Amino acid sequence: MLCSIFLPPQLEEATFIRRLNRFVAEVLVRGNQELAHVPSSGRMAELLVTGRRVWVNRHRNEGHKTTCRLLLVEYEGILVSVDATLPNRLVGRALQARALEAFSTYETVRAEYSRGHSRFDFYLSGPPGGCLLEVKSVTLVEKGVALFPDAPSTRGTKHLEELAAARREGLQGAVLFVAQREDARCFSPHHGQDPAFAMALQRAAASGVRVLAYRCRVTREAVTLEKEIPVLL
Repeated sequence: MLCSIFLPPQLEEATFIRRLNRFVAEVLVRGNQELAHVPSSGRMAELLVTGRRVWVNRHRNEGHKTTCRLLLVEYEGILVSVDATLPNRLVGRALQARALEAFSTYETVRAEYSRGHSRFDFYLSGPPGGCLLEVKSVTLVEKGVALFPDAPSTRGTKHLEELAAARREGLQGAVLFVAQREDARCFSPHHGQDPAFAMALQRAAASGVRVLAYRCRVTREAVTLEKEIPVLL
């Protein structure tokens, strides 16, 4: 286990009703119908199903259109984290602790790094030189294969093209996919959902961009970056 993010201790169990838009859903909490913020723009059609058990964290302050934040979904006996911001925090902690072998020789970690008109999740520097790193949250798993994206992602394709371009200019580049569930045995781009992204990932890898994937162990207490899994392009 590489590092963990602890979840709020006051998570409340709820029942998912329906998704109103990308970022708002209706949930039933203790018999009351409430609006929950969905912290991900992913489609998650297999997860966000009416009647499914979920866990939410109530907002501390008033002034929100929603009353709580949807963090976990129970799916076929396991918990799935649906917070798309969490993988960046997990990877950031792992990088600072030099817990990821592929990046352990880098000495400096900068988050939200701007280069030209683009922004990357991390910029690493050290003896190997400079490295741009993008992190992607994965919630879809089919037959043990973690798949990204679960909906067409022009933004994701653009990131890959920018990483490949930076690699050609002499910088190192990497993309790290984080499966926020424990049933992922390997990772693959979702060719059926977004063939343009899948081809861009193959081209990026051919240009020297490193493609890595990790899976998480998810409990109601924490999300833990557990182990690296194979990548199938």
